Amino acid sequence: MRVVAATATGGPEVLRVVEWPDPVAGPGQVLVRVGAAGVNPADLGARAGFIPGGPIPPPIVLGWDFAGEVVAVGDEVTDLRPGDRIAGMIPWYLTRGAGGAYAELVAADRDWVVPIPDTLDLAAAATIGLNALTARQALELMTLEPGTTVLVTGASGGVGGFAAELAVRAGHRVVAVASHDDEEWVRGLGVAEVLPRSADLAGVGPFPAVLDAVPLGPPAGVAVADGGTLVTTRPTPPLDPARGVRQHVIMIQLRQPMLTELVAEVAAGRLRTRVAKTLPLTEAEQAHRLAEAGGTRGKIVLVP
Repeated sequence: MRVVAATATGGPEVLRVVEWPDPVAGPGQVLVRVGAAGVNPADLGARAGFIPGGPIPPPIVLGWDFAGEVVAVGDEVTDLRPGDRIAGMIPWYLTRGAGGAYAELVAADRDWVVPIPDTLDLAAAATIGLNALTARQALELMTLEPGTTVLVTGASGGVGGFAAELAVRAGHRVVAVASHDDEEWVRGLGVAEVLPRSADLAGVGPFPAVLDAVPLGPPAGVAVADGGTLVTTRPTPPLDPARGVRQHVIMIQLRQPMLTELVAEVAAGRLRTRVAKTLPLTEAEQAHRLAEAGGTRGKIVLVP
């Protein structure tokens, strides 16, 4: 099969289309023909060598989120069959680079995938896993009281957008930081207030709860109230302990029932996601360049 492999640690130029052995569904796994693979910051980080647990010697096949059709099932898989449409993830921190989603075929553990309805576009399905699970679990870390005001940075992005919408649906008041000229879409998520990314957060807070999905780093720490909660998507410097702020770094957990629920919400139109651009798998280098440049409205997705 064809895959996109990072042939070295470095920039987008290290990505190459190469021939790779076809994977086989082992016990408890499904073999999937990939119809769409999301491009995430985690993929960019893995390409540059930033992987939880330490770098993986190249070449490695990147790609966390994917959607496609089951080709075969391994022993112990009884609830899926060839032809079923699924969406799921290849978790880098567990597989250590053993076959990512930038490929024509992937072998994935049954616990990493969920069925998707025929009404859900594969490209849209490939934007859900990492982003929506991270958002949902970040909000859980906050243990918010009803009606809490929550600041969400990066609300134009995948994690921030899902988090803003989920927090609104949970009954919280959300103040969202949006990218330039993207305020209308973010406002459509139901947030109470939209701030430009250039806003001085110290001048509009403090907030009892902050999800720094970008992450912005120190400005988000300034925005959280003493005694409040700050959740970030990457490690950030600790705040002054005297402030009593509870700091958490969100590390995604592969919770299949939660992913099933989130996929159903997107398919039903109750959660919004968006695809900014689809590119052929062979143009993964360009996809990474676009993702690093920023400014896209939605996720970049690779397709066969």
